[in-house]
Amino acid sequence: MTQRSRAASAATRHRPWPLGRQGCGVALDMGSARTRAWVAGRGLVIDVPTVTFPGAGAVYPIQRGTIIDTEGTARMLERLLGHRLPRFARPLVVVTAPVLDGVAYRNEARTAVEVLRPRGVLTIPSARAVALAAGADLSRPLLVVDIGAHLTEVVLLSEGAVVDARRTALGTTDLDTASPMQICDAVATMVTAMLRQDRTSLTIDALRRGALLAGGGALRPEITYHLTGRLHAPLRAVAAPHTAAVRGAATLLRSVRDHPADTDSASSEPQSS
Repeated sequence: MTQRSRAASAATRHRPWPLGRQGCGVALDMGSARTRAWVAGRGLVIDVPTVTFPGAGAVYPIQRGTIIDTEGTARMLERLLGHRLPRFARPLVVVTAPVLDGVAYRNEARTAVEVLRPRGVLTIPSARAVALAAGADLSRPLLVVDIGAHLTEVVLLSEGAVVDARRTALGTTDLDTASPMQICDAVATMVTAMLRQDRTSLTIDALRRGALLAGGGALRPEITYHLTGRLHAPLRAVAAPHTAAVRGAATLLRSVRDHPADTDSASSEPQSS
């Protein structure tokens, strides 16, 4: 099952990064399988299964890129990060979000992140975070293929903005029942649909440039091999592709810190998507 949307990222302005304890920052990538967190000054501090334990059993609060248990997600964040942040700190939090269903995900993520008492919450599309982690030239069209554990997204970026996005509910954890070729075929189908509906040259230009591959799927040689053949285009895997999204979110966090700009309200919760 694939879905499609078109969206554009708006330019945002952020408040100055405050000094002292108020300068704490957290980058979060909450996936269906794993949750990763980067803390300013400490680097990647968490890379663990996305799970919470409200009682005797385990509960998985995020499934196929959707937060289905907001309270459980909040409990998980409190357990993982509550003791890792300075006491009385109010961190600025950057959260990656899937492009499709992004509004619903962002709303639920903001609610869950309130457990960290943030001074502000920014969101960034996972594909753009991947591009930032790769140091990609965002002035040119870029195709990002993110093959996660339970979800695969194909996203076309232009000037850093999302102009087309599609996904399939297949990922590396499905390889017990689905073959690597099936995932590659799904990606190729999404790219073909992009080409057919693109009235510009953006998609073809991005393919000629070469697709950027991220997620745990980029660590699977059989997937990269078959996908290169199916796309008939160059394919470049991001370094440490499984942590690319959280590292890209951390890049945005550092950018806000190093190049702040005034904004009207601390509670506006600006977002980059």
